[in-house]
Amino acid sequence: MGHSLKLPQKIMLLGSGELGKEFVIAAQRLGNHIIAVDRYHNAPAMQVADEFEVVSMLSADDLEAVVQKHQPDLIIPEIEAIRTEKLIEFEKRGFTVIPTATATHYTMNRDRIRELAHQQLGIRTAKYAYATKLEEFIDACDKIGFPNVVKPVMSSSGKGQSVVNSSDEVEAAWKYAIEGSRGDTQKVIVEEFIPFELEITLLTIKQWNAPTIFCPPIGHRQERGDYQESWQPATMPENLLLEAQAIAQKVTDALGGAGIFGVEFFITKDSVIFSELSPRPHDTGMVTLISQNLNEFELHLRAVLGLPIPKIELLGDSASAVILASKHSNSIAFMDVQEALSEPNVDIRLFGKPNSRPNRRMGVALAKASNVQEARDKATKAASKIKIVNQDDHY
Repeated sequence: MGHSLKLPQKIMLLGSGELGKEFVIAAQRLGNHIIAVDRYHNAPAMQVADEFEVVSMLSADDLEAVVQKHQPDLIIPEIEAIRTEKLIEFEKRGFTVIPTATATHYTMNRDRIRELAHQQLGIRTAKYAYATKLEEFIDACDKIGFPNVVKPVMSSSGKGQSVVNSSDEVEAAWKYAIEGSRGDTQKVIVEEFIPFELEITLLTIKQWNAPTIFCPPIGHRQERGDYQESWQPATMPENLLLEAQAIAQKVTDALGGAGIFGVEFFITKDSVIFSELSPRPHDTGMVTLISQNLNEFELHLRAVLGLPIPKIELLGDSASAVILASKHSNSIAFMDVQEALSEPNVDIRLFGKPNSRPNRRMGVALAKASNVQEARDKATKAASKIKIVNQDDHY
């Protein structure tokens, strides 16, 4: 990618959710040609792409067929649940996988990235153990102690994740983790529960031919392992921020390639503990749609195309709050959008997902204010005003 770049580039996006949609919009603004791929019709990114394909991304044959058909310049995974061995093969054949096929392979499974950080790079992580059977799981919980956090090794957006407070809760946690598991593994990770002051995402931009740069840290709050709100900047001591940046750079250097990485940390009173990493735009980074001169999707695009990023500028204290569905529906509509948008410096994104289920993210409210708390209040209030209803109901 070091040579002078011609636009448009032909980009294949694997996974076409709301993050993919914003990435496609950024890519379209520079005239690129996008093929959006997902396992269901009318996924958010397909709605703004040039072409789309509906296939199983866990099928090597299906991936082979779409890559053969379109011959993309860049293959950009947007989700974890992809047959990553196939991406490694594409890369060997000369296709560019973002950030690298190895990076997507590492991060698809929580255990690999943790081991890379802890064992190879000597970075402090939460204590952890794995289990593939209930007996092993009981031992792992005893070894780590209570309370602990349990997650399926392969899952998306916090499915199957729970906090286990005592040995009475162990069996229920195992069942829940297995139900929430994605792909074909029944493997669960048990982590020490860290009494953190703050969880942050450090958006780390790795460039082909320029130094690694960072966005101001983003604080976030999770429930059920899924983000509910995020804010920027997260207030933290300068020395801990520098330490987090150094760790993020070390891990992303080990993974290689180019693009944005969402690197998550637990921040305690006096230390930084590496949590996990996504080799792509991060859901908590949706706050950058209002907070920065270049949002995380534009930054990802520039990094992968090898375009310069002269300056990342924070436009003001900002926050995002998710708009969640409460029930299953195949025909949804949004009400009271006008109420949500009645305050200055508030914006919303409705993702255009074709159906809803309980706790599915359907949109996000964004707000800017004179301080972070005010921005958080504004975003949460705007999100709470929007009602998700059935299309056919009469009002």
